[in-house]
Amino acid sequence: MSLALYQIVILAVAAFMLYQGITNYFKRQSGQTVIKLFIRIIVWGGMAIVVAFPSISNSVAELIGIQNNVNAVILAGFLLVFMMIFKLLSAIERLEQQISIVTRKDTLGEIRGKDTNQDIS
Repeated sequence: MSLALYQIVILAVAAFMLYQGITNYFKRQSGQTVIKLFIRIIVWGGMAIVVAFPSISNSVAELIGIQNNVNAVILAGFLLVFMMIFKLLSAIERLEQQISIVTRKDTLGEIRGKDTNQDIS
């Protein structure tokens, strides 16, 4: 079985994304849940299977009703969009966590400042 360049690239990206997701989950990094890991495995594992065995996509395309051989372009587009959305969601979650930490510290500082001001008065 001979692999084309796009297949090798997509398989490498899928393997990297799976590795990253699994290591992040087992390192217990913030925001990593079983659901995210499961979705990542399904999407990137499915992508790897479809790229490694292209006849599967043709069978699914016939089942759905897409007869053209545009599957690779559509698949690459979905891959790119999914990667961008996933990275954006991860960045938004990190920002939300950082905002929560800053807000908590600020609130605790205000509470401590009010307590000392009340004792002095």
